[in-house]
Amino acid sequence: MKNVRLGIIGMGSMGSSHAKYISDGEVPGCMLSAVFDTDPSKLKKAMEILPQGTRIFNDYAQLLDSGSCDAVLVAAPHYFHPELAIKAFEKGLHVLCEKPAGVYTLQVEKMNEAAGKSGLVFSMMFNQRTNPIYIKARQMVRDGLLGELKRSVWIITDWYRPQSYYDAGTWRATWKGEGGGVLLNQDPHQLDLWQWICGMPESVDAFCYFGKYHDIEVEDDVTAFTQYANGATGVFITTTGEAPGTNRFEISGDNGKLVIEDGKMLFYRLDTPERKFNAEFRGGFGQPGHTVEEIKTDGENPQHKGITRNFINAILFGEPLIAPGTEGINSLTLSNAMLLSSWTGRRVNLPIDAHLYKRLLDERIASSTIVKNKSDAVLDTTGTY
Repeated sequence: MKNVRLGIIGMGSMGSSHAKYISDGEVPGCMLSAVFDTDPSKLKKAMEILPQGTRIFNDYAQLLDSGSCDAVLVAAPHYFHPELAIKAFEKGLHVLCEKPAGVYTLQVEKMNEAAGKSGLVFSMMFNQRTNPIYIKARQMVRDGLLGELKRSVWIITDWYRPQSYYDAGTWRATWKGEGGGVLLNQDPHQLDLWQWICGMPESVDAFCYFGKYHDIEVEDDVTAFTQYANGATGVFITTTGEAPGTNRFEISGDNGKLVIEDGKMLFYRLDTPERKFNAEFRGGFGQPGHTVEEIKTDGENPQHKGITRNFINAILFGEPLIAPGTEGINSLTLSNAMLLSSWTGRRVNLPIDAHLYKRLLDERIASSTIVKNKSDAVLDTTGTY
């Protein structure tokens, strides 16, 4: 195979963005061969801007059966990610899936199982994993430069959205249409990076506020507390109702701490590890001395293009995946755990009770008073949603 023929399922803002850079030849070895959407206006625009020969479908099943694709990029609404990926695997197609992996872990478990049985390449579009700062932070943690981790704190409140944002989307901010709010829409990348760098916790306590700052039924303000096997703790704070917002990630360990903010990473390096200082110091007051170093990183930050290039190279040359698709369940587990903790008012141990989560989600869908249009319909057997 010289080139991978890629089909895009969903031509919304992200699908269209992917289509453009692929059509512009920015992913060597990849040819955009087909696109699908149910919105006639989006398909009309696609016909005007996409390369001649790109096939246009208003039925996803026809795209999968067309023989025009070797792989697909799933960029449909959240609920459909696992189902579309599974159907693509059944047709022998490699899959690159937009975030989040799904809405609830039960459906993502089935997707991961199908991926494993297929033997095909499966990647998540976790484009923040290409950011040199986060790559370096992960390397430093894994290499033990921070020592044993004690605490991580991510304040990610620069997701401000006005009410008009929610009003404009036909499926946004409903349990039925989107499956969640800030945790499912804005934060999957941060939740993925958090566990990618610091590991998965053992338990989650969370306070989620639903429609606190907006006329919506899903969460728009969250504070979560996590505990890890070694005794470390974590805090995750996020909202779409705060301005000006903050994006600050701190990782503290026995040897000091990393602070990532405003595109820079600072290492507060202790002269003596804290535990050693604590055991040996004999004065009344005192603390380890430290130096502050800005950690420089090398390389580009290719974001979405980088993940797509990696996906294509994995198909053509066996290149290791930056974001294996099966890892998408980790960030979703964290967001599901936060919602489940808030719904039940108690600590949630991981892995979560996936059936309880699905039951409580279904209850919220059934009791919803939000009325949206036909875009909230479920995926049906004719290949439309």
